[in-house]
Amino acid sequence: MPEAAFALSAFGDEIAKDLNDQLMLLKELDIHHLDLRSAWGKGLLEMTDADVERVRRRCSAHGMHVACLGSPVGKSPLEGPIEDALSNLARVCEIGRALDCRRVRVFSFYPPDAETQVDVDGYLNAAVSRLTRWVELAEREDALLLLENEKRLVGDTIERCHVLLSRLRSPHLRFLWDPANFVQVEAAGPTERGWPLLGQYVSYVHIKDADGGDGSVCVAGEGDGQIGALLTRLREEGYRGFLSLEPHLVAAGRDGGFSGATEMTRAVGALRRLMAETGCIEVDHIPRSV
Repeated sequence: MPEAAFALSAFGDEIAKDLNDQLMLLKELDIHHLDLRSAWGKGLLEMTDADVERVRRRCSAHGMHVACLGSPVGKSPLEGPIEDALSNLARVCEIGRALDCRRVRVFSFYPPDAETQVDVDGYLNAAVSRLTRWVELAEREDALLLLENEKRLVGDTIERCHVLLSRLRSPHLRFLWDPANFVQVEAAGPTERGWPLLGQYVSYVHIKDADGGDGSVCVAGEGDGQIGALLTRLREEGYRGFLSLEPHLVAAGRDGGFSGATEMTRAVGALRRLMAETGCIEVDHIPRSV
């Protein structure tokens, strides 16, 4: 088994709207990768080709690499037009080619009764059918789709995420583990309960923790997300990949969050302390193919 290695990335728009401000702080923090969700107040799907080229030039000037495209694809109604979702995913893959990034975050759709969470299991087949179309597109585009767990979506609980991933077995679809999101829907022991079912699918990790009592977010290790235990599991399994900071320490909402420079700095420090405690080795870069 290869020795585990962890590279840090971060959601730049958690720091500031302006991309240059995002990249400057990440450089100060000795982080060489960016999760691109928005820049200059524009989300990925709002960006023109000229915007994308501007992102590419700015990242190159700062020696920064885009680790993952934080797309909103799949944060839409399950019963909405599938062609719209496919078109949006195709556009994100096109942006990925321009930025030399094949990792694309996706979600598993809002069921019709998302607010009440009535009979969500009954929508698993429909979600699998739609995700299958995405996987076929990803295979053609050589993209790596990273399915994130998220509250009120079809793929919110450990068990439902496992159903989706086990039925959609493909090297082009992997799991993006968000500890805080699990805490906010299930509270107790996400790593202890979730690793046996989901560990084999993990290819990306968001670093965001949360209090199981009120669901409020906090820095890594201060909540109930069992992030230390998750890091230990990843290290033991030889994980070679990213830990991406998405702290949400100032604001958190359905479409993203914000932390600011000071709180992002605090979040990075907390993660690095936890990595040291769990024997996780930080590296500057991870191969593009991983």
